[in-house]
Amino acid sequence: MDSQAQTLAYAAADFSDSNALFVSRLLERFPDLAENGQLIDLGCGPADICIRLSEELGGWVITGLDAGENMLKRAQTAIDLAGKQNRITLRLSYLPDEQLQSGFFDSIISNSLLHHLPEPMTLWQTIARIGHPGSTITVMDLARPDSNTQAQTLVDTYAGDAPPILKEDFYNSLLAAYTTEEILLQLQEADLGYLQLETPSDRHWMVSGRLS
Repeated sequence: MDSQAQTLAYAAADFSDSNALFVSRLLERFPDLAENGQLIDLGCGPADICIRLSEELGGWVITGLDAGENMLKRAQTAIDLAGKQNRITLRLSYLPDEQLQSGFFDSIISNSLLHHLPEPMTLWQTIARIGHPGSTITVMDLARPDSNTQAQTLVDTYAGDAPPILKEDFYNSLLAAYTTEEILLQLQEADLGYLQLETPSDRHWMVSGRLS
């Protein structure tokens, strides 16, 4: 997801519905968030969620992490245009990143990163390491459909007017995604089975809760 064509198409695409869903669920799930803290977005992409959260969480410092250099350039442009340079810091990084400080972050979020990782446990192990007891966790990703036909139906429904490169990426991402049953097994393996799993839409699952 980091070629010039992909990042340009991705940055121009309208993900407002899913991003707004992510932010609203986070705020609903954790209405008692502290007035300030350290939040990290693992796989921040063009930083839309970081910017949305900076509007809602005025005292928080936000770090956006992504492995795509071109994507981070787009993200920085968006942050500059939003006037959030002093609130949001971007970091070029691949997981696992041992330079991320253990136990440092008060809130850890990730949207649509897991299906891109070669080893899914990398995400859950990173979350467990860089958070601390009480850290809020919000992770959302695509849910793999039962068939290729269902995947194509979702593409036609939600990306019918998108550029071909985005349609292809969406289709491939759906097929690379995990089912809720697989996510439950991953959480158990990472000793995070106490986190809550829900399906907030017909194409997403979400894991949320506080680290114990």
